[in-house]
Amino acid sequence: MDTSVAAPAPAASASAALRHLYFVRFAFAAAWAVLLFTSAHTLGTLSATLLVIYPLFDVACAVVDARAAEANGGPVRGLYANIALSTLTAAGLVAAASSGIPAVLRVWGAWAITAGLVQLIVGVLRRSMGGQWAMIASGAISTLAGASFIAQAGKDDASLSTLAGYAFLGGVFFLISALRLGRADKTA
Repeated sequence: MDTSVAAPAPAASASAALRHLYFVRFAFAAAWAVLLFTSAHTLGTLSATLLVIYPLFDVACAVVDARAAEANGGPVRGLYANIALSTLTAAGLVAAASSGIPAVLRVWGAWAITAGLVQLIVGVLRRSMGGQWAMIASGAISTLAGASFIAQAGKDDASLSTLAGYAFLGGVFFLISALRLGRADKTA
């Protein structure tokens, strides 16, 4: 009688899980940017809802990423920090939306700076996986963009359209990383 237990199917590799997540993040960012851009001239119900949804989507993605990283023995502290930052940002955007575009830009700017630093650190820690240079660059650019959002908040012509461009560019970086991870998997 065979008493051995069948081994569970191997979990998807960390890079395959990240690749799929990055494709999803690109698609979401592109769609979100288009929707925000069409409503960026005012801070109405649609734009306020979109603004809160973006960091909540980021929370969901970071949870998926953290679970995959834990299953594969990867670094997760930065992902937990990102979950906390994005959750606080969503709450901050709910409050800021009632105060106007400048308040939204300040909250978004603070988030872009802190989340960009976290993304930069996580990308550096994951660089051995391949495909992370785009995440490192994106994190660095995010910190600079965050400072520009805060500066823009003090101007009379403050607009949400820059946030749409920021999100789309971030999505492009996710797409590049997804494609690079696919190449890294093929050469491994």
